[in-house]
Amino acid sequence: MKNATWIWYEQTAREDTYGEFVDFLEWNGEGTVTAKISVDSDYVLYINGQMVSCNQYGDFEWYKSYDCIDVTKYLKEGKNTIAVLVWYFGTHSQRYFKFDAGLAYRFVNQDGETLAQSGEHTLARASKAYASGVKKLITYQLGYTFCYDATKEDTWTKGKVTKMGKAVVVEKNCQMVERPNERLLFKDNIPMASVETRDNGLQYLIDLGEEVVGCPVLQFKSDCKQTVKLAWGEDLQDGNVRQVIDERDFSFAYICKEGKNDYVNYMLRLGCRYLQVYVEKPIEITYIGVKPQYYPTKRVPFTKGDDFQKRVYDLCAKTLELCMMEHYVDCPWREQCLYAFDSRNQMLCGYYAFEGGNFKYVRSNLKLMGMDRRADGMLSICTPCGIDLTIPSFACYYYLQMKEYIEYSGDTSLAIELFDKMQENLDTICKNYKDNVMYSFEKKGYWNFYDWTKYMESDVWGEGDTQKDCMLSLLVLMALECFQYICKKCKKKFPYKKIMKGLRKGIRKTFWNKEKGLYSLYQGGDEWTELVNAMAILRGLVKTKEAKAIAEKFVNEELTSTSLSMKCFVYDALLKLDEKQYKSFVFDQIEKNYTKMMQAGATSTWETIDGAVAFENAGSLCHGWTAIPIYYYHKYLEN
Repeated sequence: MKNATWIWYEQTAREDTYGEFVDFLEWNGEGTVTAKISVDSDYVLYINGQMVSCNQYGDFEWYKSYDCIDVTKYLKEGKNTIAVLVWYFGTHSQRYFKFDAGLAYRFVNQDGETLAQSGEHTLARASKAYASGVKKLITYQLGYTFCYDATKEDTWTKGKVTKMGKAVVVEKNCQMVERPNERLLFKDNIPMASVETRDNGLQYLIDLGEEVVGCPVLQFKSDCKQTVKLAWGEDLQDGNVRQVIDERDFSFAYICKEGKNDYVNYMLRLGCRYLQVYVEKPIEITYIGVKPQYYPTKRVPFTKGDDFQKRVYDLCAKTLELCMMEHYVDCPWREQCLYAFDSRNQMLCGYYAFEGGNFKYVRSNLKLMGMDRRADGMLSICTPCGIDLTIPSFACYYYLQMKEYIEYSGDTSLAIELFDKMQENLDTICKNYKDNVMYSFEKKGYWNFYDWTKYMESDVWGEGDTQKDCMLSLLVLMALECFQYICKKCKKKFPYKKIMKGLRKGIRKTFWNKEKGLYSLYQGGDEWTELVNAMAILRGLVKTKEAKAIAEKFVNEELTSTSLSMKCFVYDALLKLDEKQYKSFVFDQIEKNYTKMMQAGATSTWETIDGAVAFENAGSLCHGWTAIPIYYYHKYLEN
């Protein structure tokens, strides 16, 4: 894909627009043919009217991915039609960094000869059926929803269209790389567990029976043209899907044609269990649901534990699988974002849950995060991300991720490749190091977030007062320890010995309350939290007698608790202190929390123990960061 010609259907691309492109390929019927394709922002490739491939890997122009697809089985001898639908997002979100619209493709035979490639000869137009410029947000993390008009469909994917202009060559300065992991695969449409007809046939509630992630599918008959609205969600409240939650709107519009409708959107993925369909006149449903997509992995057979633990394990493993798109995502329903902390838990569990440790996929995620280029050198809140927002604590977890990747895979090449980026990120964080501790960040766009519990988060968009911050100090110390390990493995000089030594001294001096026998979150404060004190134990900043006293406070629930995703650090602290004494407590607490989910009918693990009602009714019921029992079951359960 070097020197690829980038095209669009007009000179200046507009936000939230759809382009359709057609070209032709002559094939003699011999050998293999490979399609190489890249777009901004997402695509569906058709050959002779048949859907072949979809979904652009999330990236940046300085790290621009292209897919290599063997398309031989879709070709016929002679003339073939290539058709590409491209959706250009055109605005920053937490899963997309805005660049100019474009499509580049090349079809080559087994000898490397070009059979077709993008250029001014490519036929192009704005989509007839997809409404461009609607710009209706689902969430600010996910980006836009869509509106499709089936009455405007024609046969463009088969090359049978007369009114198409010529493509426009556009300037894009991309550094091209082949997609770094596998493309997602499809399963058969998940069956509808139930369909409830309401309001004299003007509303339908569909239960898919379980959490599923994939593309929306509409198959039905209608006696007339009408607008069909579909809302999706993970649970029901008052018997209905939670379509609108504050500024979020989980719905799309489909204008159906008279007669049979058969539609799949291959570019917007839904994470849901329930679908609620609103129509103007009754329809005859053949199928409305989701075509599941999944990343190709194979689970490691789990033979340890009792029946309950095996059910928890399966629940967690399924959640991991649901949260694997082109990269790890936190929750498929509400965000679909790659966060450093969230993906750390997912990676750690995946080393055990999937054959071969899932190293190629993990590596691609770490590499993508390492390609982030925030102006201040710190990692963005998500990757790829165009929003000016960062979580300094999550930037620290990146070093834990990289250390664990090296430990499990033995691969140091990625750390060597990203060494300068890791050091740049640490340099930026350490600008807040003073008086042998870390000060919290005060500027807008720096979110001092540690956990979804009392004391542990600031206003996401507000400007805070900078103060001596124990949690950030502990996390920077953790990051430095991990980076020291990375430096040793990569035979690099570790440049932060002085800061690391200063933190070890300053954290104890500044935040330790001798009377309470605890670390406070802020200097002189009375914020007694599990997370801060667990981290202090893990960093070796408490004596054995002190640590045991703190551990008893964990057991007796005397401190502000952690959320489910952060329980791993409390468990690690207890098991490090005395595995024999505290192992049963760890497993009992896992049983208590995950029993609550399963008794509520969970088919994947929740974002927090509060379930859907968390975050003012925006809590996710499928979140990869709570799959952590997999790690403890594998490591600490006996056969």
